Amino acid sequence: MRRFLGMATLTMMMMTGNAQLSDKQYIKQLCGCFDVTFKYAETFSPDANYKYHDREEINGGTELIFVVEESDRKLVLQHLLVITDSMIIKHWREDWRYEDTISWKYIANRVWEKERIPASRVKGQWTQGVWEVSDAPRYQGTSDWMSIDGKVSWQNTTDAPLPRREYSVRNDYNILKRTNRLVIGDSGWVHDQDNQKIIRENGKDRLLVEEKGVNVYKRITDANCASAKLYWDKNKDYWGRVRTIWNNILDRSERINLQTAINGKPLHDHLFQLAKEYSTGRVNATDVDSKISGFVREFLATPK
Repeated sequence: MRRFLGMATLTMMMMTGNAQLSDKQYIKQLCGCFDVTFKYAETFSPDANYKYHDREEINGGTELIFVVEESDRKLVLQHLLVITDSMIIKHWREDWRYEDTISWKYIANRVWEKERIPASRVKGQWTQGVWEVSDAPRYQGTSDWMSIDGKVSWQNTTDAPLPRREYSVRNDYNILKRTNRLVIGDSGWVHDQDNQKIIRENGKDRLLVEEKGVNVYKRITDANCASAKLYWDKNKDYWGRVRTIWNNILDRSERINLQTAINGKPLHDHLFQLAKEYSTGRVNATDVDSKISGFVREFLATPK
């Protein structure tokens, strides 16, 4: 009997390990050089008088996605925008963590709180953490990778702040409840979205309007992203320092409130300028960490 139980336990461990490895391969299929397009359309509103915003179709250009950190239970993917061969922009980042019991939950109005999740709720699941251009928090969600009838997908619903395409033109809601569905195909992958635009006030939510989003990542030859790889080789040390400083701050925090801008400039503008100074030698390795930390902490401080 003991031998049987031991073999059963070993078999379960092997099955879990194999599933984890398979999931990592799915995540790595998000990587590559892509042509990207974004489409959004508001669909339904409970308010008969609501005026629907125009549909958006955005050519996102060329984007490189690649692994910058990897361990048994973690993958970090960096996105870079290729505007021209001489203009590369660091874009957002996504972390994938296996059976992660710590998550940063978006509350509203630029406030996030650390959430501790029972291990039983995340067993066999991967958490996707999405981070801003500045490597500040954006949103996180947990789910299983599924392979059904040859289609590989991951789906989660979570609260998030408004994306730039929204907060730059409107302020009539403050929560985007996102149902994110990642679907991997032969020619790339699709980020399919069913979103709810929510007004959250005094602990209550009111639906303003629903939205459909379809972001298509069509795989193209790696040569189209060669300049982005060169950019990262020159700048990976700096942005690795930024990630480390953010991680240290978040590890010691239970709640953060991130200001949108200081003196009219968002955090990423300050960090991009510092990146240029560091890459050209105007700021040395001894000083750059304290400058990065200073900017981040200034944006986390409560305005007087």
